[in-house]
Amino acid sequence: QAMAPLHPVAVQCQEAQVVVTVNRDLFGTGRLVRAADLSLGSASCLPLSQSPAESTVTFVAELHECGSTLQMTPDSLIYKTSLSYKPTPSGNLVIVRTNPVVVPIECHYPRKSNVSSNAVRPTWVPFRSTLSAEERLMFSLRLMDDDWSTERLSNGFQLGESLHLQADVASEGHVPLRLFVDDCVATLSPDRNSSPRYTFIDLSGCLVDGRADDTTSAFISPRPRQETLQFVVDTFKFAGDNRNLIYITCHLKVSPADQAPNPWNKACSFNKASSLWAPVEGTGDICSCCETGNCPMHG
Repeated sequence: QAMAPLHPVAVQCQEAQVVVTVNRDLFGTGRLVRAADLSLGSASCLPLSQSPAESTVTFVAELHECGSTLQMTPDSLIYKTSLSYKPTPSGNLVIVRTNPVVVPIECHYPRKSNVSSNAVRPTWVPFRSTLSAEERLMFSLRLMDDDWSTERLSNGFQLGESLHLQADVASEGHVPLRLFVDDCVATLSPDRNSSPRYTFIDLSGCLVDGRADDTTSAFISPRPRQETLQFVVDTFKFAGDNRNLIYITCHLKVSPADQAPNPWNKACSFNKASSLWAPVEGTGDICSCCETGNCPMHG
């Protein structure tokens, strides 16, 4: 709207916390929302103050608080949370005059340099050399564009589209590694053990969603490189639930690149044309347990 404030929600990503300032004229209509109807994150953290006289509402939270999630990419640490506006009826009325709103909030921090000059004292070992010496493995799971060239800017999908997911591992001076996706589960909350849940990769690397009727879900073969595994999953939502936000949690692991894939380190898709399971690499027999369901979980 023409009279809407240009920036009704302002975010400051500080060294250890995020500050969110909300203009109570959230919709630019001149009708101020109630501070009590605003909350931050899945933990529904409340603002610093809820004075009806103030025109803005401020939230201050540590980066890991209020149910925020952390995503790691090769270059960044990304803390994600959201501002929620859930209008409640005032007085004895049973109606509300505004829509609920969820505003996604992200804070990006570089992984390969220090967040501030105060973080390292001159007598300490430099940050980069510490990482290199410990040979840490850095895993990431990203939504990609359809051509796999760049990370997808939006996490919104329509039913009928496909998720293009790319798992990567980066290491500092480690032996060559091959990445696998052990399992992936979709839930309606960040807790992977919550209910309802749908496991679409299971049994140490079987993309079981591709076994269902009318799906094209599969691992991409060949890999672009040993440290990367790409897979496509048809979009879905939970039956009987009108929530549109789904959380995906995957367990990633690596094996030495010179070790042949086996029943516990594999990436198997179901080929509907042949009605057989096929691996991204390795011999076909390593996928036979995807059909029987008795794959070894460790090796």
